[in-house]
Amino acid sequence: MRNLKLDWPVFAISGGFLLVFVIASLANADFVGNLINTAFAWSSLNFGAFWQVLMILTFLIAVFMSLTELGKVRLGDSSKPTFSFFKWFSMIMITLLAGGGVFWAAAEPMYHYLDTPPMYSETGSTATAIQAGLSTGFLHWGFLAWSILGTLGVVVLMYAKKKGQPLKPRALLYPIFGEKIMHKSVLGTLIDVFSILAACAGTIGPIGFLGLQAGYGLNMLFGFPDTFAIHFAMIFFLVGIAAVSAATGIHKGIQWLSRFNVMITVILAIAILILGPARFIIDSFVSSYGSYVQNFLPMSLYRGDEGWLSGWTLFFWGWFIGYGPIMAIFISRISDGRTIRELFLTVAFLAPVVTNFWFTVVGGTGIFYEINEPGSVSNPLNEGGLPASIFAIVNQLPLGAMFAFLFIFVTCIFVATTADSISYSISMILTGKETPDRFIRIFWAIIFGAVAVALLYIGEGSIDSLQSFIVLTAVPVSLFMLPTLWLAPITAKRLLNMQQKKEAK
Repeated sequence: MRNLKLDWPVFAISGGFLLVFVIASLANADFVGNLINTAFAWSSLNFGAFWQVLMILTFLIAVFMSLTELGKVRLGDSSKPTFSFFKWFSMIMITLLAGGGVFWAAAEPMYHYLDTPPMYSETGSTATAIQAGLSTGFLHWGFLAWSILGTLGVVVLMYAKKKGQPLKPRALLYPIFGEKIMHKSVLGTLIDVFSILAACAGTIGPIGFLGLQAGYGLNMLFGFPDTFAIHFAMIFFLVGIAAVSAATGIHKGIQWLSRFNVMITVILAIAILILGPARFIIDSFVSSYGSYVQNFLPMSLYRGDEGWLSGWTLFFWGWFIGYGPIMAIFISRISDGRTIRELFLTVAFLAPVVTNFWFTVVGGTGIFYEINEPGSVSNPLNEGGLPASIFAIVNQLPLGAMFAFLFIFVTCIFVATTADSISYSISMILTGKETPDRFIRIFWAIIFGAVAVALLYIGEGSIDSLQSFIVLTAVPVSLFMLPTLWLAPITAKRLLNMQQKKEAK
């Protein structure tokens, strides 16, 4: 470690906080949980409206930029993309979906189907229970969520990179402060620290939940005891995959794992369509998407039931905003040679539609079985939580045991791909290199697993607390994501001028 050129203040503060969090949870998990829940409630109450406006403005400005001449700007130094479209799109999809690809795809549509969100009755929006269940999931994993993760921030970072600056969260404010924020800056250090902590919380949480889901699934399938030892083994199996992938780099491990997972997920989706309620899935997707688009603004700007709002929409918005800078760094790293129009249309439109269709395949199948046999999915969901929902659904399909095993496997790869990409991005921040030292990449992948295991040992509530902590980090992160609303168009215009001058020579 001594010979590594690291940003030691950022490393010490972010790593030190994780250590303190684990020690404090070990000493008094209830106190830590209550403290974070109180801060969580304060954050969503005082910043919720701001987050909602930030999310929708980010999407609208991204749409505007894609439709104007700014969309022609080619990001980076290459005249053509570094990766093929399929490799590039696979890395974006799998990294950003993370555990949501299975955890929430199965459970969230069912939650909203069983208990129609208050926004529908309070805003006078018309929707059937099926449409309400699916379209609310579409909102939370749709255009707004993807836009905050990989559009405006990427443009600003790529501008800073063009000016010779490293890809770090603090570079989001480079157009305002110049090189002052890039070197020995307290503000820059804080920006990097909050971004790393948010990414850690958002990555360690799904790793911990994966251990619980895998334990539940292996117990149901093979009768293995659902114990801490099984959770430990599954987490370190996952972390081993993530560490090897991160060590081999973006051009080998990360893109290979992403492509593999996309292909397996597509096969699963096709198999469910063939063996499951294909017509119901397609009809529900089309009608629910119509409801989503029709009610897009009322749903996005709903400010009614505060309890529901903080438990659902604001929780997700805090999660995605917190992830925003790290994801923007990763997408910047793999998007050399792409135009702004390609990037925005892929991230803000194609990826959300693909995600929403996947949610309909998994969650819509659950709704279908619940309609035909009330309680067949809802009872396991209410009793066993997120891990139970996916198994309650696939067990009703032909070859249910095989599907259940494949979903455990796919979830492992989903979360491992996110863990390796985030460990790679954090290593870029700490070293200032686009290809950081292998040791530091492996180190962060192992840290994710170690903290997840430690918190699971303390109790499942500690994982919940860390997951909620990402919403707290979203408060400062949202403040330095705000300037991207005007900095992205300004820097894109500068990049366009530079590009036109280069082409004129």
